[in-house]
Amino acid sequence: MGFDRRFTLGLIAWIAALAAAVTAAVLSFLTPGLGAARIVALLLVAGALWGMWRLVSRTNVALARFVEALRFDDTSARFGGTHGGGFEALGAALDGAMDRLRERQMASAAEMRFLEALVDDMPVALLTIDGEGHVDPANKAARRLFRGAPGTRAEDYAVYGATLAKRLAGGDAAEEILLLAIEGRTQRVLVRSGTLERLGRSIRAVTVQPIQGTLDAVEMAAQTDLVRVLTHEILNSLTPVTSLAATAADLLDDPELAGNPRIGDARAAVSTLARRAHGLGHFIEAYRAVAHTPELQRQTFAAQPWAEELGRIFAAREPEVPLDIEVTPARLALEADPDLLAQVLINLLQNAAQAMAGQDRPPRLALRLFADREALVIEVEDNGPGVPEGLRQDVFLPFFTTRATGTGVGLNLARQIVVAHGGSIDVGDAVGGGAVFRILI
Repeated sequence: MGFDRRFTLGLIAWIAALAAAVTAAVLSFLTPGLGAARIVALLLVAGALWGMWRLVSRTNVALARFVEALRFDDTSARFGGTHGGGFEALGAALDGAMDRLRERQMASAAEMRFLEALVDDMPVALLTIDGEGHVDPANKAARRLFRGAPGTRAEDYAVYGATLAKRLAGGDAAEEILLLAIEGRTQRVLVRSGTLERLGRSIRAVTVQPIQGTLDAVEMAAQTDLVRVLTHEILNSLTPVTSLAATAADLLDDPELAGNPRIGDARAAVSTLARRAHGLGHFIEAYRAVAHTPELQRQTFAAQPWAEELGRIFAAREPEVPLDIEVTPARLALEADPDLLAQVLINLLQNAAQAMAGQDRPPRLALRLFADREALVIEVEDNGPGVPEGLRQDVFLPFFTTRATGTGVGLNLARQIVVAHGGSIDVGDAVGGGAVFRILI
């Protein structure tokens, strides 16, 4: 960028004025008796020097202001104008540069806000660990998931599981599945980690993604597919057996065979075979219910009257078993399929009543509904013999039962309905003995 015409003419004028002032000063000193003229000449020289300095220093001041504005990220400073100085072109260039810098700064800030919102709202919990071992929940999901952590060190996360604390302290695996106690139940989570550089410092980023719900859904889908295939194949094989048994029974009723002493035994055997084959067909048809995923009709409804209606249904079936119903708060609302969820609880209450039958102490049964953090909790607690720890996962498998008259379908269907709601169901020990089935939705 060259000097503009106004600056050049101004500079030439001040140089000429300075030369004239210096010439006048020299002449005044060479001529005796011109004391006053000498003072005036020196003032003129000083004025010309000041004018030249002011003309040049304006540009220096503008450049200094530009650099200072960059130093403090002030993109609102302006350098153009018509106040003189001869560097209007430079001022306009500086203003243009500042405008472009401000636009880029605003674009960068908008992009940063987007990335921050993206990280903060992502559904996977993100933890960051600095070089000193300080653990920081970096987004909303992490703050919700680990709100119970008592501190900010890796060992403080041992309340969820020793394996997680070890991983946060510096585990080697980049990806693994851990079993942690989260949100009131034991569940599997997928943990991934990596190392980033931030301002010359290494930061470890660890993501924690609960996958128990997904695993439950996959398991239920595999079970239903297996049951569907097995029942189909068994029925295909059983149909001709039933048909042939019925045909054989008809043939044995032929009067011409009445004189044979063994015909009666054969007729009884074939009739028994036909009845058992027919009964087995109905038995397998009943189990086909396990192979159908329940279809939800979600709606929002009040928990208190819904639970009281369940109590009346149960009382009609088991009038000798008292049921204590507790809903907290009283205005608690549920968002679920009321009919399917009611079927789950009726099944659990009925199982509890059967488990308490025949024991020495009076039966005690409770149905509790309450909100825990962001989840709805439903508990059915009894004072029966409880469920042995080794069977607590098996009781939800299809066809598994510990009762001689049980079918092994009820708890599996209950789990299917709960998983379809996006929740979980497990069983533990009740306070004072017995079992407590806990549903989280």
